[in-house]
Amino acid sequence: MKKTIIISSLAIFVLSGCFGGGDQKQEWTALIYPDKNNTKRSKKHGIYPTLEECKKESLLELERLELSSRGDYQCGLNCTYNEGAQMEVCEKLSK
Repeated sequence: MKKTIIISSLAIFVLSGCFGGGDQKQEWTALIYPDKNNTKRSKKHGIYPTLEECKKESLLELERLELSSRGDYQCGLNCTYNEGAQMEVCEKLSK
């Protein structure tokens, strides 16, 4: 009986670690590319709570910079700056 309780407790602990990550906060980073043909050069424009807000603000920034026709943007989910690669690394990129 005691062994069953220990094994059950351990199983619950392990599974809660595997499936308990669904409450992670989502942050969308706006990445503006002044030249849509050169995606190695980008400008981080801001962090937004939703993909829709990131898209809207990215398009407004492209208009403000007068880059609507030659620039581009992407929104990155939960991005962090990687010193080794010297770039933003995101879980997912979307447009």
